[in-house]
Amino acid sequence: MGSFSIWHWLIVLLIVIMIFGTKKLKNIGSDLGGAVKGFKDGMKDGSTPAEDKAAAPAAAVSADKNTIDVEVKNKP
Repeated sequence: MGSFSIWHWLIVLLIVIMIFGTKKLKNIGSDLGGAVKGFKDGMKDGSTPAEDKAAAPAAAVSADKNTIDVEVKNKP
């Protein structure tokens, strides 16, 4: 009764697929992957010094001339 066998996990997987469907599970997987990537990028940005942050946007704009930098302002 300690651990589940491979058959238990296959039955659980089959039930989950039957309930949610493969398309919904694919969307959940891609959303979760995007969230993890965003978290990693945020952690990477938090560990860089302030000097590197100021120089990074200028280098990105000069490298790709098709990129447009837009700042969004909220209405009061």
